[in-house]
Amino acid sequence: MTKFGNSTLFNLIHDYLKIYLPKQRRLSHNTIRSYREALELLVDFIKVLKRIPLQDVTFEMLTIETVTAYLDYIENERGCSIPTRNTRLAAIKAFLEYSADRDITTTVVLNNIKKVPMKKPDNVTVIEYMSMAAITAIVEQTDVTSPKGLRDKVFMILLYDTGARIQEMIDIRLCDLRLGKTSTVLLHGKGRKIRSVPLMERTVQHLRKYLSVFHNDTSLLAEVPLFYSDIHGHRNPLSDRRIRYLLTDYGNKAREICLDVPENVHPHLWRHSRAMHLYQQGMDLTLLSQWLGHSNIKTTLIYAYADTEQKRKTIAAATPDDNLLYAKLSPARFTVSDDDTLKRLTGLR
Repeated sequence: MTKFGNSTLFNLIHDYLKIYLPKQRRLSHNTIRSYREALELLVDFIKVLKRIPLQDVTFEMLTIETVTAYLDYIENERGCSIPTRNTRLAAIKAFLEYSADRDITTTVVLNNIKKVPMKKPDNVTVIEYMSMAAITAIVEQTDVTSPKGLRDKVFMILLYDTGARIQEMIDIRLCDLRLGKTSTVLLHGKGRKIRSVPLMERTVQHLRKYLSVFHNDTSLLAEVPLFYSDIHGHRNPLSDRRIRYLLTDYGNKAREICLDVPENVHPHLWRHSRAMHLYQQGMDLTLLSQWLGHSNIKTTLIYAYADTEQKRKTIAAATPDDNLLYAKLSPARFTVSDDDTLKRLTGLR
């Protein structure tokens, strides 16, 4: 076992993320990424909470109180949803079960954290999404006279048009594009599932201009990242953190001219927005579910539950103008509330 100081915690994190999950469990890249994020945020939280160097974080610090405070932090300060909070807790418990199997002295930590309950979601569904005015305002903040500005603009256009998850966007390669009469892009989703998503003609036009600047010397059959940053002559895929920073920055600029732009412009908000807009335009939920790459249509139902405007239109269409019910309906009919080497060595980065 590789040694990182005297920390059993980081030894086990390394083996868990670098050996157990990818080589023994053979889990997908996206699943491993989810476990990595949960553990990285946890050790970073403890480091700040205890005011200690990262390498001094130990198993003994994983108490019920600390883990609960961590979960409250990601929910209340980072703005994560309750399902995400529960997913992070599940990832921590899974790591601790692995640790207890390999080092019996960590069993007491596992038994304590098992007592931390999952949080029951609110009964009301909340789906945040942006208006087309907000999306347009954000995209227009890019400076297309510069290569980076062009890249960022096309990235956001494709992000919206496909409704892709952030990792699906990062994973798009040139060979995944099919540009022709019926243009499509292959998205590599959760569980190694691949789906073909149609592209709108205007999106294709923006893509062709982007390709002429960023991939002019590259075959469209090449297995290279579609969107990249050039670092010391090496083309690296845009990172999750870089994308989030860019979207936040453009969102902050756009908010100065468009009040529709929300405070937190994050990648998944674009996916929600595209899905909601398609649903409002009449796309069938079954087709929308397939388009989004949902394994269960129940996941797609959140858009039907959250779309109060669609409900209003449906009720209005089904109720005659002279129906007395109109006299009792108020205008607001519905309310919906729905740290770096150590990390790289241990697999947290």
